Amino acid sequence: MEANTTVAKNCPSEMKATSNGVFQGDNPLDFALPLAILQICLVVILTRVLGLLFRPLRQPRVVAEIVGGILLGPSAVGRSHEFLHAVFPERSLTMLDTLANLGLLFFLFLVGLELDPKSLRHTGKAAMGIAVAGITLPFLLGIGTSYVLRSTISQGVHAPPFLIFMGVALSITAFPVLARILAELKLLTTNVGRMAMSAAAVNDVAAWIFLALAIALSGTGSSPLVSLWVFLFGFAFVLFCFFTLPPIFRWMSSRCSDGEPISELYICATLSIVLAAGFFTDLIGIHALFGAFVVGVLVPKDGPLAGALVEKVEGLVSGLFLPLYFVSSGLKTNIATIKGAQSWGLLVLVVFTACFGKVLGTIAVALFCKMPLQESIALGFLMNTKGLVELIVLNIGKDRKVLNDQTFAILVLMAIITTFITTPIVMAVYKPAKRKSKSEYINRTIEREDPNSELRILACFHSVTNIPSVLNLIEASRGAEGKEWVGRRVCVYAMHLMELTERSSAIFMVHRARKNQLPFWNKGGKADSDQIVVAFEDFGQLSRVSIRPMTAISPLSSIHEDVCNSAERKRAAIIILPFHKHQRFDGCLETTRGDFQWVNQKVLEQPPCSVGILVDRGFGGGSHISASNVSSTITIFFFGGRDDREALAYGRRMAEHPGITLNVIRFLPSPDMVVESIVVDINKYDTNDVSAGTDERVLSELKMKKTEEKSIKYEERVVSNSCDAIDVMREFGRCHLILVGRMPEGRVVESFHLKSVECPELGPIGSLFTSPELLTSASLLVIQQFRGPLSSFSTSAMVLPEEVKE
Repeated sequence: MEANTTVAKNCPSEMKATSNGVFQGDNPLDFALPLAILQICLVVILTRVLGLLFRPLRQPRVVAEIVGGILLGPSAVGRSHEFLHAVFPERSLTMLDTLANLGLLFFLFLVGLELDPKSLRHTGKAAMGIAVAGITLPFLLGIGTSYVLRSTISQGVHAPPFLIFMGVALSITAFPVLARILAELKLLTTNVGRMAMSAAAVNDVAAWIFLALAIALSGTGSSPLVSLWVFLFGFAFVLFCFFTLPPIFRWMSSRCSDGEPISELYICATLSIVLAAGFFTDLIGIHALFGAFVVGVLVPKDGPLAGALVEKVEGLVSGLFLPLYFVSSGLKTNIATIKGAQSWGLLVLVVFTACFGKVLGTIAVALFCKMPLQESIALGFLMNTKGLVELIVLNIGKDRKVLNDQTFAILVLMAIITTFITTPIVMAVYKPAKRKSKSEYINRTIEREDPNSELRILACFHSVTNIPSVLNLIEASRGAEGKEWVGRRVCVYAMHLMELTERSSAIFMVHRARKNQLPFWNKGGKADSDQIVVAFEDFGQLSRVSIRPMTAISPLSSIHEDVCNSAERKRAAIIILPFHKHQRFDGCLETTRGDFQWVNQKVLEQPPCSVGILVDRGFGGGSHISASNVSSTITIFFFGGRDDREALAYGRRMAEHPGITLNVIRFLPSPDMVVESIVVDINKYDTNDVSAGTDERVLSELKMKKTEEKSIKYEERVVSNSCDAIDVMREFGRCHLILVGRMPEGRVVESFHLKSVECPELGPIGSLFTSPELLTSASLLVIQQFRGPLSSFSTSAMVLPEEVKE
């Protein structure tokens, strides 16, 4: 009886789920649900704040989450017993660990979704050699370090599992964290990024196999046969899943249509399979995480099912439950246990061993494969990236009594240090040089001395809805056919702008972008990205246009750099950007991605070539039109200046298409037009070239062209004020596409009394066509001619003619 009484006193008291509220005399923190809500909110706020603090250092979010967990633990804030007993009492730890492991289980399912076994078959010999060396050498050094630890701070632990846990801890490369670092540093499309991603995928698989072996050996059974049975049954479970689950998932995927909502029955069935697999692997004695990971690997990556699963699971898991796992780890991490010179010396030894083994092994094989020294060093430190998988290994080792408190704290600090130093060292060591063009980059504009030279276009889009109008614009840009145009080519680089977010699906997106070393598609798949590429490939085969799909995966704050750098590398003459608004059913424009307005403005500030912004109102009817069925009317409103001449040059090229008619309307001021001196010209460029004389020369050539071809119509309109000009624009606005210059010049433009512009990236006339004062059903292309870096934009509103007092 005395023993039972002692046990009862040591056990934490049972917690009820919900309280009756403070007005009934209950303290909500004494109940499980309100306490869990408080813990989740505290963790999310702290990790997000730390993520913002670490962002200037370009650190991945996992570093902020690990540090946040440690700060809430006994190493920092948790040193206050009042705080620890109030917010993280011992009786709540079971609930906290359960929620954390449940979130981790589904996160490992997402990690399995990111890993495509088919991609491992295409891993080159160099990447395979780097992966093997990056695992073998640090694993052996980890085993050597384990003997030092067992003779000092880890005495008495079971040797075989401790050796394997230490080897795995030092040889892991965190695939999701590595992918994010590569995306942040713009290295995904480099040789280093491609090699690192391929080697990390192999490393990831090997790490899970070794971890399964370590868990099997760390069982508490007295007989060695228990570990053997655990390993054999785990292997049998994997074989069973391999032969039974893929047909089920393929059947589900075949019944899911692209573009249609996925049945909730299939989502629930898949998640139930994940939970069941976790139960069986836990029953075997491995860990519930392995079952979820295996199911994720076996789900087909092609088709809409995988994307729907990611969309349903990742937000809640990554945003709320997964940070709890870092807090659960932080509560177990007490840096204060690292005391004395010996303990700190062991920390230095572990960090040095981890870096030395991974970096040296990777560099040696990379140099053997004839990679440059700088690339080899950068690759070595990239492969040394740790993350969540490292923390999983350490927590399992601590739960299995393989790692004590001091060893656990040392290894957690090792994971933080090795991940933290990756980005700054890679940035300092490896700076990929820009590839030099084979010939000098001359044709940065459409207006050029030789109009028959090759035209290179970088067409950007961030949504599937942009594709038909982009294809129809490319069709119009390709010009005429026939023997006399054999030497003329149009090369289009179609760039998919994909924002790199903090969500785990961003890593899934990055993985798809690097698959098979192609831009963003899988040859055998049916995903949305595959449909996009099929559309471009079909168009390229049916026309004389060379289409090359690309992708830009970056944070929104730097995605404009990808656009400009790609245009520079590809020697594009014009960049086509989508407007940040789309047309509603009533004809008005509403904002869909306001953040892309900032991207467009940043591209216009430092353009490597001419830039066009496409305001899409369904150019071509919202679907791609074949060349033989093209019948479009394009109108150019010409006021004067460089940008208007660039729009005219683009329009003249479009007029060569047999299905396009071009109307050019030139505005001339009447003799009695008076322009007030208070008018301010927004973002006025330094136009030292005498625009008036150049305009007359260009228009004279157009008039001569007009007499030769019936597809070009030219008309001059004399206006006495801005209202007359708007009436003319209304008269000729009934067409399919309108081309205007971003910053036109001349007295007619000055008569609009423009103080500022609501959408400065469109300029005064472009903004007028997107305002309620001048509604039109025609799409709009606003063009700015290249002339070097431009001034910054104003953000105030535009004063329309009707608003100006007479």
